Amino acid sequence: MSLGDERGYGESSRGGDDGAYGGYAGTGQTRTRLPEGGDPRRPRTSSRSLVTVVGVVVLLIAAIAFANRGGGDSDTDGTSDKAKTAPTAASGERPVETKTAGIPTGYAQSEQGAESAATNYGIALGSADMFNTERRHEIVSTVYAPDVAADRQSKLDEAFSGEDFLANIGLNKDGSAPSGQTFVSRIIPVGTKVTNSSADKATVELWYTSLFGLSGEGSTNPVTESWFTTTYELQWVGGDWKVTDFTQKDGPVPVGRDQRASTAEDMTKAVQEYGGFTYAR
Repeated sequence: MSLGDERGYGESSRGGDDGAYGGYAGTGQTRTRLPEGGDPRRPRTSSRSLVTVVGVVVLLIAAIAFANRGGGDSDTDGTSDKAKTAPTAASGERPVETKTAGIPTGYAQSEQGAESAATNYGIALGSADMFNTERRHEIVSTVYAPDVAADRQSKLDEAFSGEDFLANIGLNKDGSAPSGQTFVSRIIPVGTKVTNSSADKATVELWYTSLFGLSGEGSTNPVTESWFTTTYELQWVGGDWKVTDFTQKDGPVPVGRDQRASTAEDMTKAVQEYGGFTYAR
């Protein structure tokens, strides 16, 4: 619930122990033009410093342009030839029609069901809702298996309520955005891959890009983009897939185009007008 070495949302470390808002994923090979009037000398120390702040969050968390770094590639011994070669594609199976705490639930006990669960759970764990105590508790109890949910919730509460952590990303002590600014924490899935599965367990890799930061005039942490792959360990519990653990790593990261960054006003407008998606195959 994005979110390694300290998911924001994430890491390559164990999901139960660290990670949350992934480390800043830059290759040094791309260029970004600032909006007109932007100061090219503006330091980026605030986002980088966050890399060492949180060591627990989920993806985490997925999340997001700040946070977790590390190795921890997932075990792919059980990868089938189909998983290695077939792209994620739409299927003829019915998508889920139920939700719990606003999160799609009730997935098929199949590989496709596990992929849809991992994707939608990742979206929830990497959302701005994780910074609200009540919503965070709802998300954790919905996506995690009952036997690990209490432990995860305790660690996530500690991570997301830290005053230093919140200050470093520009939020108020209660996790809200400063007046006149909009907090952005959103992940956009690109694809999934099942690397291991059985009747009641599945390992799913979720590749996604994330947006994280504050939009609005005066923001010291403008919205940035990062790329991560989170590996979810899922278990079939009580008639649905639930998360039991996760690991996260940077990338794959595409080469960025030479595009001018949008103004704070345009970014805020886009975030407020364009809603996110839920996914089911």
